[in-house]
Amino acid sequence: MDEATGRYPIGELARRTGLSARTIRFWSDSGVLPPAERSAGGYRLYSADAVGRLHLVRTLRELGFGLDKVREVLDSQSTLAEVAASHVEALEAQIQLLRLNRAVLLNALSRDDKTEGLAVMHELARLPARERQQLIDGFVDKIFAGVDDPDALVIAEFMREMPPRLPDDPTSVQVDAWIELAELVSDDDFQHTMRQMVLHGDSDHRIDFGLNIRPLVLEHAGPAAAQGIGPESDAGHAILDRIVPADFGDSESRALLEWLDLVAEPRVERYWELLGLIDNRPPGPHSVPAFTWLAAALRAHR
Repeated sequence: MDEATGRYPIGELARRTGLSARTIRFWSDSGVLPPAERSAGGYRLYSADAVGRLHLVRTLRELGFGLDKVREVLDSQSTLAEVAASHVEALEAQIQLLRLNRAVLLNALSRDDKTEGLAVMHELARLPARERQQLIDGFVDKIFAGVDDPDALVIAEFMREMPPRLPDDPTSVQVDAWIELAELVSDDDFQHTMRQMVLHGDSDHRIDFGLNIRPLVLEHAGPAAAQGIGPESDAGHAILDRIVPADFGDSESRALLEWLDLVAEPRVERYWELLGLIDNRPPGPHSVPAFTWLAAALRAHR
């Protein structure tokens, strides 16, 4: 301490705080520790509260605060709580990004070609939640454009409310699912297929019929397909009658066949499966083989 002024030179501050003189000088130059005055020889001298101020600066810096935020706290432009809250939010975003990067890299390591699509995977996976929602909204807008059927619009809203939100610590399965989903909804041919399903359902209400018939298809046609029962066989005919009424008319059968050909599209089933995987829900039973079997049985017997 300078006995004449009661001030501390940088060397004394370094001894008392354990910080290097170079660090203290840098912080002083940055404005977080302005000197109280200078000695006759031009050396910086600091007041007694500089020791406590340096301890606070070191703590904030170790927590990751930038010098501009440190100055705000020390100059009382912002309270420590305010700055801490904003810093916590930034740290959480950084942590999520690091976890996401880890998941993408683990995903790449699991592939035979370790570099194949890594850049694309990374860009798709790190899309902010808002942009992921915009991707889904754009997809829904295209397939439901001009449709005013109330039932179809309920489905559209349901699809909007299922945004592919990746968790804070996604697994490689979830990252894979999100990447595949992003590529799928951006595919023009898939958009066209979904559009045809929507328009077909809007014109003859087969969406409602399909939702009602699905349990029967899975219960009867699913096992038949799995057991190798031929849809054109007598046993296949009997199973068909359990699903579709025998008095179903020709025009209704044709309309049902058109609808079945649409829903027996593997990519449509995969779309819903991917949403489930992102939401950490295990895949349900595959319905495409059952619907394909039912379509063949209809063609054979009706």
